[in-house]
Amino acid sequence: MNRLFILAAACFALPAIAALKVGDAAPAFTAEASLGGSVYRYKLQDALRKGPVVLYFYPAAFTKGCTIEAHEFAEATAKYAALGASVIGVSHDSIDTLKRFSVSECGGKFPVAADPDHSVTKSYDAIMADRPQYANRTSYVIAPNGTIIYEYTNLDPGKHVENTLAALRKWVADSGPNRNR
Repeated sequence: MNRLFILAAACFALPAIAALKVGDAAPAFTAEASLGGSVYRYKLQDALRKGPVVLYFYPAAFTKGCTIEAHEFAEATAKYAALGASVIGVSHDSIDTLKRFSVSECGGKFPVAADPDHSVTKSYDAIMADRPQYANRTSYVIAPNGTIIYEYTNLDPGKHVENTLAALRKWVADSGPNRNR
């Protein structure tokens, strides 16, 4: 119970600042992921060939804030698709845990990837500073050319979907016919 309280408190603590900024190259990665309970190898480069990617990191599956955030991303998948974008969530959780989370909390609408060794999380500087065993709640929007076009870090799950959608809308409006770059 004490571990759960500490994790819940950490999920609403003050945010750290992510080091990767707008204009930085998004690190390529491949990870085991689950979509609707089915496991497969997710490759960022493959997803970017289809359009922008919203990559979000979260501390732990089945915790209060992470469940809220997963539900909000699931509810917004049609809005992301209308902008040509896809969503992927990443946490340290095992693929077995994420198989269940991808069904119950993500509604089978977007994949979640396992990062048990934190290699992806570290490459995006999304480690929680005061709890390095967990990812910080950080969202990135990545253009098809692999450039980060938006970054937002806040342990409160309330604005991640709203902010990433706004960033995508702006990018679409600004990019016009050059959207694949």
